[in-house]
Amino acid sequence: MRPLDWWVLAASLVFIISYGLYRSRDTGSVNKYLLAGKTMPWYAMALSIMATQASAITFISTSGQAYVDGMRFVQFYFGLPLAMIIISATAVPLFHRSNVYTAYEYLEQRFDAKTRVLVGIIFLIQRGIAVGVALYAPALVLTVMLGWPDQYTTVIMGTLVAAYTTFGGIKAVTWTDFQQMLVMFFGLFLALGMAIYLLPSDVGLGGALQLAGAAGRLNAVVTSFDWNDRYNLFNGLLGGMFLALSYFGCDQSQVQRYLTGRSIAQSRLSLLFNAVAKIPMQFFILAIGAIVFVFYTFEKPPLVFHQVELSNISRESEYPALAARYDNAFDGRRQAARQYLNAPGEETLAAYRQAQKNFEGVRKDGVALIEKKSGAGFNDTNYIFLSFVMKYLPAGLVGLILAAIFAAAMSTISAEINSLATVTVIDIYQRHIRKGATDSHYLLASRLATVFWGIYAIVTAGFGRSLGSLIEAVNMLGSLFYGGLLGVFVLAFGFRRVGGTAAFIGVLAGEAAIFYARFFTEISFLWYNVIGCVVVVAVGLALSLPRLHARA
Repeated sequence: MRPLDWWVLAASLVFIISYGLYRSRDTGSVNKYLLAGKTMPWYAMALSIMATQASAITFISTSGQAYVDGMRFVQFYFGLPLAMIIISATAVPLFHRSNVYTAYEYLEQRFDAKTRVLVGIIFLIQRGIAVGVALYAPALVLTVMLGWPDQYTTVIMGTLVAAYTTFGGIKAVTWTDFQQMLVMFFGLFLALGMAIYLLPSDVGLGGALQLAGAAGRLNAVVTSFDWNDRYNLFNGLLGGMFLALSYFGCDQSQVQRYLTGRSIAQSRLSLLFNAVAKIPMQFFILAIGAIVFVFYTFEKPPLVFHQVELSNISRESEYPALAARYDNAFDGRRQAARQYLNAPGEETLAAYRQAQKNFEGVRKDGVALIEKKSGAGFNDTNYIFLSFVMKYLPAGLVGLILAAIFAAAMSTISAEINSLATVTVIDIYQRHIRKGATDSHYLLASRLATVFWGIYAIVTAGFGRSLGSLIEAVNMLGSLFYGGLLGVFVLAFGFRRVGGTAAFIGVLAGEAAIFYARFFTEISFLWYNVIGCVVVVAVGLALSLPRLHARA
């Protein structure tokens, strides 16, 4: 990091946080602190919703995912527009008219207190795990930048975010998210533009797309169906739709965003904006990874992108021979790539693909050497994009890209901490521990809960170290719980005669089915949401049959 980068990064963060705190004045009641007094316009909610999901993981790991596996990850989002339409038609008006602070408060109105507290606890467990992972992603940034241990960097980031979230509440979160998304959009265009600019002059964008496609990095749509394949068209449309329904319709970190809206129409607009914009944004980020892949076809990348681990294995006796093989494999791939660009054909295409396979094989041997030395699994996907930014972008632009990554990180962490505090106070503390206290008491409790969850995020962030690709890990963790949440809301919205006990048991059965699928089958995690939802609904309806027959 050069001085100009530090100035750009610091100025961006100071402006974003100051603007959010300025717009969050007057949070002197629980309603204003947790729901912004229901005064937020659609465009602020829309970018806050997008920012909450588009974390630092999106920047850091999604681009790396495209580098190693191509663009097929974008199919993960194909079901999202359908989900947004359904949520706009069902959940938004029901939540608004119920005058609730949380989605789970509605479940008590519809079912009973035990169903509300069960689903609230499931949310706290699920989102409590995810907030640590979300905090670990920007810790990677600071670790790469400064060479500090990630334990120090998680404390820095966690303290900064918890401070402004505690002070300003949901208003600070939303307006800060608004600015952060603008910085993120600018950072995306800048990153892709620089990746294209840095390509060899005789390659250009057209040649880059040709090479990326030949290497399988532009595989945005996979039409072959496989239960065990995480990313194909069918998994994305159906499994992705169920995951999006669960996340945007049942996860308090998202529901709370559109509960702050001035009206039902404003909240619907915020979701429909995401239905239109989310897939193009993810496609854009994945395209950055694909272009970076081509850039490293001509500019030699490190054997592994984690510099500390690379330094460790460089002292091993096997390393010199491995490094020589790597140099030869890189030279062979670069030569094959140029031959394919100069004379496209079946023969040169086959030679290029074989050279790419050889290159990947040597990289795998490097990973195997690290795993042998450490005795644990290793994945450097999360370091690929950061390594490119830090080494090849000019002064000032590095600071802007890192500001975009930090903006993404802070938006997600602040939203998650805020929603965890809301559920803790409204669904647990106010409902079951301290009933009938004053508004000022619950406002203080909300601030203290925010501090607690900020500390919790810092303590648990190290869990992300062992999860490999963070973008996959965070969605996989969510899928272990979202199916159960979605199922109980389907019962609440669509089956009026299902009672609280049937819904309660249904949720437990749905979670049991999901964990069975996780540990005893090879089914892709996107199907966990479908399985959990179907089991909850089926069990809830089955247990309600005697009641339905009696009423008939």
